Amino acid sequence: MRLSAQIPADFDSPEPYMHAYRTHTCGALRPSDAGKDVRLAGWVHRKRDHGGLLFIDLRDNYGLTQIVIAPSSGAFAAAERLRAESVIRIDGKVVERTAETVNANLGTGGVEVQAAALEVLGAAEELPLPVFGEQEYPEDIRLKYRFLDLRREKLHKSILLRSQVIASLRRRMIDQGFTEFQTPILTASSPEGARDFLVPSRLHPGKFYALPQAPQQFKQLLMVAGFDKYFQIAPCFRDEDARADRSPGEFYQLDFEMSFVTQEDVFNAIGPVLAGVFEEFGNGKRVTPANEFPRIPYAESISKYGSDKPDLRNPLILQDVSEHFRGGGFGVFARILEKPKTAVWAVPAPNGGSRAFCDKMNSWAQSEGQPGLGYIFWREGEEGGAGPIAKNIGAEKANSIREQLGLKVGDAAFFVAGSPASFYKFAGLARNKVADELNLADKDQFKFCWIVDFPMYEWSEEEKRIDFSHNPFSMPNFDHEKFLALDINDRDTIENITAFQYDIVCNGVELSSGAIRNHKPEIMIKAFELAGYPQSVVEEKFGGMLNAFRFGAPPHGGSAPGVDRIVMLLAGVENIREVIVFPFNQQAQDLMMNAPGEVTPKQLKELHIRIVEPAKG
Repeated sequence: MRLSAQIPADFDSPEPYMHAYRTHTCGALRPSDAGKDVRLAGWVHRKRDHGGLLFIDLRDNYGLTQIVIAPSSGAFAAAERLRAESVIRIDGKVVERTAETVNANLGTGGVEVQAAALEVLGAAEELPLPVFGEQEYPEDIRLKYRFLDLRREKLHKSILLRSQVIASLRRRMIDQGFTEFQTPILTASSPEGARDFLVPSRLHPGKFYALPQAPQQFKQLLMVAGFDKYFQIAPCFRDEDARADRSPGEFYQLDFEMSFVTQEDVFNAIGPVLAGVFEEFGNGKRVTPANEFPRIPYAESISKYGSDKPDLRNPLILQDVSEHFRGGGFGVFARILEKPKTAVWAVPAPNGGSRAFCDKMNSWAQSEGQPGLGYIFWREGEEGGAGPIAKNIGAEKANSIREQLGLKVGDAAFFVAGSPASFYKFAGLARNKVADELNLADKDQFKFCWIVDFPMYEWSEEEKRIDFSHNPFSMPNFDHEKFLALDINDRDTIENITAFQYDIVCNGVELSSGAIRNHKPEIMIKAFELAGYPQSVVEEKFGGMLNAFRFGAPPHGGSAPGVDRIVMLLAGVENIREVIVFPFNQQAQDLMMNAPGEVTPKQLKELHIRIVEPAKG
């Protein structure tokens, strides 16, 4: 059924020809337009009946305009039958609102349009989820009907913000002299990193392409080719599990690389880009100036913050208080400290000095799978500290701990003990939990830092061998001649080698990893050899890049800040799916397009593939 009304004869078109759908957007009209005859088109955001008068909030990508329809209007009958989210065209006259009816929250809030005619361009059926308002709704429904979900104001704004951020990043990189390139999407599988998404080759039976986890090798080859400063907004593909700050399947990053640079040059290039974008879109929040991003060595970050991506809005610093427990007092900690490579760390808790708060933190630790969380708290009129630990170690040691941590009466401290390699992540969680519970962090800012001096290698207890800690293509921060002379069994030396590798972190979110690259073939072969990869594997998997280096490669380095995470921080959302237009769910499924899905036997035959069903039981 066509719901429409004819335009009255006395309706004056503002032009000899009126556009078929609109003369203005729903965000354009202002009091200066009063008296104009206009045509608007959009979605019925909300419909209200006020004593016979119908009011429609008409919405498009640009804003919202209030439409008023009187019973005498030729549009009234059609308007009465409208469902929310129907797409309509309205013809009418702009009227300035009275002072008491102005909506100061809307750009168009000073006017309304008195409708003379209405045509339904696209009728809406009953909605599976509401668009008006920001009600919580099950994620599976939201993702199945993502085209409706995207009409909701908050999500719609976040997606527009994403586009604006990408445009700003691109502009800032070009202004710094970077050139944009596109690298291949179909490439070779890599043995490092996450699982690849594989693409079978029809022309080469039994062989597969891989979607790139990152343009790592290609951007380095561009440097070898002499292009000097490269960037792209790069799609990356990894077959990995979802989490709040990582989308399964695909993500985007500001990928860049530079030739003839040191680590400092890379910092000076990308720092102003990121700081500038956060200043531009941060809604007035303070942003760490680009030339003031702290440089925190990896080992220091672990010991002070319990994380290699610290949230520096949190002022708390972890401290080693082992000496206060060594040799007796509190038996549990004393016995732990008898073992090598063990420690007791303290989490200070200013203003946390109550039994109730300490019990709350202890219960939280148990919910995290820990046996509990030891504590001392200091209160008025009590010598030393309160709690079981304080009673065991005595007033003198309890006061010494308080003095070391810079605490006072009314404060508390929590303790974790064992091997720092095993407990540091929990200590970092406890640090953040204390700050959140006691409102210690200043959240009205974007706090950046660089994490530097990452370990090049680590011991894999599972495989009983040395392996790469992070990026295998990083240049070792170690004398090259001595590096080439290292024996694979010299575990202590190898585990203490750091790399020219760095992360950029904002508010506890890792935005990117980067490195000065290993551009010397002999150093690269040796680096992989120490991680247990023979030269034959390096030649096979990275032969293209390795051979390129043999024909003259410049020193080069770069990074790749994650676009999705940048927008997530700027939009103030906790889940990365809130800034991606059409995301997968946590099971890596597209519920709207039904992907992944089955394909026909003909397609499988062309690709020389046979489906083997998983074994039952």
